[in-house]
Amino acid sequence: MPLKVLSVLDTAKIRYYHFKAIIVAGMGIFTDAYDLFCIPLITRLLAHIYYTSHNYKIPHPVEASMLAVALLGTVIGQLVFGRLGDRVGRRRVYGLALMLMMAGSFGCGFSMGTTRGRVLASLGFFRFLLGVGIGGDYPLSATIMSEYANKRMRGAFIAAVFSMQGFGILASSIVTMVVCKIFGHIYPLPQKDPMPNEADIAWRLILMLGAVPTALTYYWRMMMPETARYTALVELNVHKAARDMEPVLDVSLSQITEDHPFPQKPPSYPLFSKQFFLLHGRDLLACSAAWFLLDIVFYINNLCQIHIYKKYLYDEKAGKTLTAFEAAFEVARLQAIVACYSTIPGYFAAVFLIDRIGRVRIQAVGFLFMAIVYFSIGNIPWKSNTGGLIIFLHSLTYFFANCGPNTTTFIVPAELFPARFRSTCHGIAGAAGKVGAMIGAVGFLMASHDEDPIGHKMTKRMKVVLNVLGGICVAGMAVTMLFTRETMGRSLEENENENKDESVQEASDLNRS
Repeated sequence: MPLKVLSVLDTAKIRYYHFKAIIVAGMGIFTDAYDLFCIPLITRLLAHIYYTSHNYKIPHPVEASMLAVALLGTVIGQLVFGRLGDRVGRRRVYGLALMLMMAGSFGCGFSMGTTRGRVLASLGFFRFLLGVGIGGDYPLSATIMSEYANKRMRGAFIAAVFSMQGFGILASSIVTMVVCKIFGHIYPLPQKDPMPNEADIAWRLILMLGAVPTALTYYWRMMMPETARYTALVELNVHKAARDMEPVLDVSLSQITEDHPFPQKPPSYPLFSKQFFLLHGRDLLACSAAWFLLDIVFYINNLCQIHIYKKYLYDEKAGKTLTAFEAAFEVARLQAIVACYSTIPGYFAAVFLIDRIGRVRIQAVGFLFMAIVYFSIGNIPWKSNTGGLIIFLHSLTYFFANCGPNTTTFIVPAELFPARFRSTCHGIAGAAGKVGAMIGAVGFLMASHDEDPIGHKMTKRMKVVLNVLGGICVAGMAVTMLFTRETMGRSLEENENENKDESVQEASDLNRS
């Protein structure tokens, strides 16, 4: 029998606190995306400042290192903060993750030194620190939103939080374009200036502006009460959970308090024990594997966008060398276009569909259509005048990823596990995803060459990459169909109990055999 306060939460009507929680939690995801996905834009400015002898192009190993260091920090942050969220409390460590993100953003802007080596080393350190904060935000935002939401609209609420990733990508593009236009107008840089001080200020400003939305929501994060599920099920303090939810739900304390306020102590099996793996091993494997496979593809698409669409940038088409501000503006413009007509609509579709057709279906279908697109581009003999069609088809992968596995892999780990393991398991699944992101983005950069973009003259190497990505999507669909459980329409406790009943029955059948 579920606690009354949790039953009230599961059936609560949509209220102001739901939308407030979406904005407060979503701003963390917004900042995460801004900081992670602005680095391809920043590299254009850095190339014009420090790599004039390389024809204004950062060597792939250097660029790969800048991507990998932030993703490595994200892996560590997800594991550490995910565990702290279960041991200390969601709200108590929520602010710490935010503070690391702000410190990392400002630190990137104040990267020390004037020589290339010192600046890039300092930038790498602060990108790592920023990544730790970003990683910490993932499991905490997902867990808090899942534990606040009612069971009917829970998927849409968490998807709405995660949709802020699309707006963060768009914001990084817009901020870069605005800064570059302003600086370009005030300081028209000579193309062959080996150390344009104004461009050096511009990239630092772009990075530091990423801390603004985080700072604006810090107060509201600290004012959020601890989730009722954590207080009641982990701290075993039902009265406090009810008191915290009384103003949130706009109901009287008597309506959400039971005669016997203290629940029976839950089973005390430890994390990673034999019983844990018996009850939750399949779910953890399914969430981690799907997220790992998805992020290989997703981060190649987003972080390596400049290389994939290389032939469609203005400076490449015109065969001319642009100033630092013009070059960064072109990349930002391309990223903004893709975000507006493909990335953000995918998130909107996910919010609309997630509680109508379910997590498993939308994730499997998303993987399926991504695979179809990749196999089509990689194998159909395109004619010389179909380059635009290829780019359009490739942009659909952004839509199907976001209206599919990119959103559901964030949602499902926050719904499947018990309250005392929920944040930890979400962090583990997310960390597996970021390992996939490192393999994908870094591997693509190290294996690709400047003559390998998508277009009507694709090389054999790019065709192989596209077919491999299609195969990864097929593997993701298989993992989804074979191992992932549906969570739509059930309370978090019902999902846990169903998992327990199924696992106990499996163990009983195994013992009888």
